[in-house]
Amino acid sequence: MKSLVIYFSHTGENYMKNGIEDIKKGNTEIVAEKIQKLTGADLFEVERVKDYPFGYYDCCDEAKKEYESNARPEVKKTLSSIADYDVIYVGGPVWWSHLPMPMFTVLEKLDFSGKTVMPFTTHEGSGLGSVMQDVKLLCKNASFGEGLAIRGHEAETSDKKLENWVR
Repeated sequence: MKSLVIYFSHTGENYMKNGIEDIKKGNTEIVAEKIQKLTGADLFEVERVKDYPFGYYDCCDEAKKEYESNARPEVKKTLSSIADYDVIYVGGPVWWSHLPMPMFTVLEKLDFSGKTVMPFTTHEGSGLGSVMQDVKLLCKNASFGEGLAIRGHEAETSDKKLENWVR
């Protein structure tokens, strides 16, 4: 069974357990790489053409505007097909209770018929938010596994939780 991890991650200032911190590697990227290691999945990082602002509050403001306007931000690259994959792990931080809008740009163009989608998020208190609804809207005709929410500050130590989830 071949799998793929499609994820968006954010570096710079992030809200963490002890407040706002500058992180060099995004929490979702850390989790995506752990999933890759556990499953042998291929990785596809969704990257916005125009980077989000470095500052936490500026980034939040921009992400909120995108969500409220139902924007589809331009991304650096897209996937033309996921036909070769059986299981697709879909992940991102929870922004305004949802996946970041660049994920919408990529996911809604793909054919998820017959695929199993495994949603995961990183967060600092919102859990899965509305991500399951987002994924079900974007990944039409897929079957869905249980979603997994990992606190951002626990991304580095999430191995056991991820092992149990991918089984």
